[in-house]
Amino acid sequence: MRVNGDRLLSAPIEDVWAIVSDPERALNYMSGVTRWEVAGDIRTGLGARYRMLFRIGAAELGGLVEVVEFDEPCDLAWTSVTGLDHRGRWRLREAAGGRTRVEFRLAYVVAGAGLSGWLAERIAAPTVSRHVGQTLRQLDRLVEQEQLRERAARRRAGAIGG
Repeated sequence: MRVNGDRLLSAPIEDVWAIVSDPERALNYMSGVTRWEVAGDIRTGLGARYRMLFRIGAAELGGLVEVVEFDEPCDLAWTSVTGLDHRGRWRLREAAGGRTRVEFRLAYVVAGAGLSGWLAERIAAPTVSRHVGQTLRQLDRLVEQEQLRERAARRRAGAIGG
């Protein structure tokens, strides 16, 4: 099953990339994700591994994921190594006016042969779709908060220095 969403954010691509590529910030905006922690010597970039859990209804599914694409500041993709068979991808593209078009994609396969696996994927799809949309909205809010904080800090620095 594949689920994706996109959103236009009023921020430069570098600001958005700084957030989506930082594993310490994933829980601040990724809806449904209850665990995202570094699991190895590489913190970010190609080959970085994370232990993650994703809540679908009452169940928490996940496992170990590895970053398989890291093209700064545009593309970040991971795939499962253990646990829930899935792939995720962030695509960032510059847009007019210093904005960024963000696309978030998830593809997953629910274990189970035949009809039971197919049915489980279809039942989970609306929840996963809601999480994807909520993740994009929360990322937008987080980027906006970061920009407000930076502007306030610059104003304070100007008031102190002036």
